[in-house]
Amino acid sequence: MKKFLGIIMGLFVQAQVHAVNPDFYIFLCFGQSNMEGNARFETQDTVNVNPRFKVLQAVDCPDLHRVKGEWYTAVPPLVRCNTGLTPADYFGRTLVDKLPENVTVGVINVAVGGCKIELFDTDTYEAYVAESPDWLKNMVNEYDGNPYARLVEMARIAQRDGIIKGILLHQGESNTGDQKWPVKVRKIYDRLLSDLGLEPNSLPLLAGEMVGEAEHGACSSMIKIVRTLPEVIPQARIISSDGCEGIEDHLHFSAKGYRELGRRYGEEMLKILGY
Repeated sequence: MKKFLGIIMGLFVQAQVHAVNPDFYIFLCFGQSNMEGNARFETQDTVNVNPRFKVLQAVDCPDLHRVKGEWYTAVPPLVRCNTGLTPADYFGRTLVDKLPENVTVGVINVAVGGCKIELFDTDTYEAYVAESPDWLKNMVNEYDGNPYARLVEMARIAQRDGIIKGILLHQGESNTGDQKWPVKVRKIYDRLLSDLGLEPNSLPLLAGEMVGEAEHGACSSMIKIVRTLPEVIPQARIISSDGCEGIEDHLHFSAKGYRELGRRYGEEMLKILGY
């Protein structure tokens, strides 16, 4: 009897330790280099980060003393060990500044610079990676060859702690001109919700625009296609890049541009959350 009671108490304690906190809002981020963060972060980006803003580490980073699958205060880099500033940085900061103090915000960011959307499709990623250049394969290998699977793995860990509230996407430069891109994104969105045991169409998807025409964006023509995403995913919201500073390669945003774009993601999510 004592042994039985001991087992019951042990299970109770374990359940308490792993109890889901409804005030821990979690957001999944994926895409290519502009979600990965091309610009170097600066001192202003690494100081005074609110400890209510967390990142779930998606890869081991010994030099940063971070371990895959563990939560840390969201000081950049938020993706892999040597990546830069990302829209997720100022997305999270915007949320914790405006949400009640009992709410914690967590992000999971799995992104691969230069990739097509096909990398996140479970039916196409193997063939896509096989035909990719070595530099892309090297980044994919940091996710054990399957970035989508790593995103799901980390999301399932996060579900033990909090509630997934939304998805952030910045991808499309490598699919410029692809009229089927919205349908491809829809397939990944549906699969992601299914794999995480979530109801269909239950999460907002925020998709950011490319560097705009005013900034001489090399892929600005893709913005028209990105803007059609809500026709395919009613829960999608488009985040404007108008006025977000780009850099000389005409593909990526500056640190200033990422800060502004991230704030816009955050402001849109606050509206969705009712704030």
